[in-house]
Amino acid sequence: MRTLIVYDSVYGNTEKIARAIGGAIPGEVKVVRAGPVEASELNGLDLLIVGAPTQGGRPTEAMQAFLGQGSMLSLGGIRVATFDTRLTGKWVKIFGYAAPRIADRLKQQGGTVAGAPEGFFVKGKEGPLVEGELERAAAWAKGIVESGK
Repeated sequence: MRTLIVYDSVYGNTEKIARAIGGAIPGEVKVVRAGPVEASELNGLDLLIVGAPTQGGRPTEAMQAFLGQGSMLSLGGIRVATFDTRLTGKWVKIFGYAAPRIADRLKQQGGTVAGAPEGFFVKGKEGPLVEGELERAAAWAKGIVESGK
């Protein structure tokens, strides 16, 4: 199985989640920060996982730029899953979260959504992650893999 995990991170929390996810997936796994992606990196890809912090109900600007790349237009046949990091406050729910928006974009580009978008929680704006979130991220990734078998 060939997996690409693309993330953006502001305070390092989302990167930790992305790496925990990558460590839980068997096969060839590449974990990279959002940036230009060559179309060739998508060739033969079985699973694309994309995640970013939630900022104002949306993914970061760097992630939005990644999602807007022309090379990302052809995700047909690729399973996709999304995650975000988020605060636990009630007021945050008003704006929504990044992961569902990322999932919608990947679906528009032909990806097959492999599970519900997932959120992982941080304490305060800069973190740290809530205890147990790295383990929960690994379990989520294993579930995504298992759902595709």
